[in-house]
Amino acid sequence: MEMYTPEVLISEEEIALRISELGRAITNDYENEELVVICVLKGAFMFCSDLIKKINRPVRLEFISLSSYGDGTNSSGNVRLEMDITANIEGKHVLVIEDIVDTGLTIKTLLNMLALRKPSSVKLASLLFKPAKLKHRVDINYLGFEIEDKFVIGFGLDYAGRYRELPYIGVLNAGN
Repeated sequence: MEMYTPEVLISEEEIALRISELGRAITNDYENEELVVICVLKGAFMFCSDLIKKINRPVRLEFISLSSYGDGTNSSGNVRLEMDITANIEGKHVLVIEDIVDTGLTIKTLLNMLALRKPSSVKLASLLFKPAKLKHRVDINYLGFEIEDKFVIGFGLDYAGRYRELPYIGVLNAGN
């Protein structure tokens, strides 16, 4: 198996600092409220784990899995629900935690699905946003970083199932 060290785009330290800031903002916004956090698998698991540790409020954690990429670097344009949440979110405050918003198709599809379940509110936290790729408008309430149009890996994001374990955000094949 070939191995290489990707170019670091966002360091482990920068990520940790930004997650702390987002945690404080979410804590303030949900004062005296219980929050249902929905982690979008697989890419958001590291971001979600670190973020919920910084939210000083009661949190109920749920997982959902959708797919639009397969093993490629471009979206297929089709969103499939692979695993659904188990909780009833009707009347609840919901925070969706996503790894990256690029075209916006996956997250828009998910937010529309969740709206049908009648939550009290739904907000979105995304580690990364790639505005150059955006085709479907979505509001990101809590954003980690805006990035250029590069295929990124690490901190939960993968390429064909690899590189999720990197503690930073790197650029795939940068200079390779």
